[in-house]
Amino acid sequence: MRFLIPCTIAALLAVSPVLAAERTVTDDTGREVTLPEHPERIVVMHEPLLGVPLMDLGLDVTGSYGRTDDGGFVIAVDFIDTVLGEGKPKPSGFGPFGQPDLEKLRALQPDLILATALDAGKVDQLATVAPVYLQNIDGSKVHGFEVQADLAALVGLEDAFAARKAAYLERVAQLRETLPAEIADQTYLPIFLTDQLNVVGNSSGMIQALEDLGYTRLEVSDAGGPSAEGGSMMLMPLSTEAFGRLNPDVLVLLNNYMGDGRDEAGTRAKLGKIVPGWDRFMKPALEDRILFVDPAKVITPTVASAEHMLDAVETWSGKAQ
Repeated sequence: MRFLIPCTIAALLAVSPVLAAERTVTDDTGREVTLPEHPERIVVMHEPLLGVPLMDLGLDVTGSYGRTDDGGFVIAVDFIDTVLGEGKPKPSGFGPFGQPDLEKLRALQPDLILATALDAGKVDQLATVAPVYLQNIDGSKVHGFEVQADLAALVGLEDAFAARKAAYLERVAQLRETLPAEIADQTYLPIFLTDQLNVVGNSSGMIQALEDLGYTRLEVSDAGGPSAEGGSMMLMPLSTEAFGRLNPDVLVLLNNYMGDGRDEAGTRAKLGKIVPGWDRFMKPALEDRILFVDPAKVITPTVASAEHMLDAVETWSGKAQ
């Protein structure tokens, strides 16, 4: 008995630092979540919107829903490569589509699962493996790269985010000096092409960069409600009739990243199928006020995507001059 008591005390002392290193937070859906003070094995349920923002800050993500066993991504575009550059280590997969493979997820031994509010129906299953934090990605509630700022605060990467943002804002200031002074009075509107026309929402590095440069979004009163796809992009369907009447100072066009043809030629061809002859009657086309952008580079809510958008604006403005 004398031997058991010291052993018990020793065991409690060994466990207590772990317990002390936990904290309870409230996620974006109002759930209280107890998670490690410094999570080390994070898995994500949406790689472009949750995983890439963390990797942009130097964190290695352990696992990602949407990747196959061999590391391939479920869609044609691998956002780690397009946003952060090739050569980065890829997270392990635990199911490319459908329900997550819980056995593969457990094998990754995560200490935190980051999911979106759209994954609320999976929380009970996921929580049997590790704490689940639901992050809001709704473009009507978060703006620019706020998702990245929120995630940085959650996992203790505030300093890394502050450093990335400071360098980015310095670049914004430098580019702003080369652009026309009247930008403060100019409007922009981003249109994403699927099988229809869509107005892009407010959460992405692209939006952050345009507004930090001084552009103001052109509000479209006759856009429909949000469609079922798009995540933080919050795609709002737009009729071809309404599109034909648009006259922002800068019309930003992005082709669907689910396939090829994300360059200017591919985007023009895709738009021509949806709105035949658009480039012969729309004022932004006739006056060369169109900016063609690869969405795979600029659509994530990251400083990296904002920097890619600065690159696009700099190239475009140079050609215009």
